[in-house]
Amino acid sequence: MLESIRLSLRLTGDTFDTEIAEIIEACKLDLKLAGVSTISDDDPLVLRAVTLYAKGHFGFADIGDKYLQSYESLKMSLCLAGDYSV
Repeated sequence: MLESIRLSLRLTGDTFDTEIAEIIEACKLDLKLAGVSTISDDDPLVLRAVTLYAKGHFGFADIGDKYLQSYESLKMSLCLAGDYSV
């Protein structure tokens, strides 16, 4: 997942990998706290949620709020979907 998120942030090197990994883990914990119990790195919706979260918190300051709003909407959808919650 790290490589995918790095590419979505338009980064080619690994200079920020530690920070990106922390953002990924923070997103997964946020999803878990919201009630999403099924979090798989291979799931396209989870990957999209992490991508939106990362763009909202890393390097997209001018439009970061829009990414975070999209993340919140997707998080709510995941919380309400039976496949993602207990």
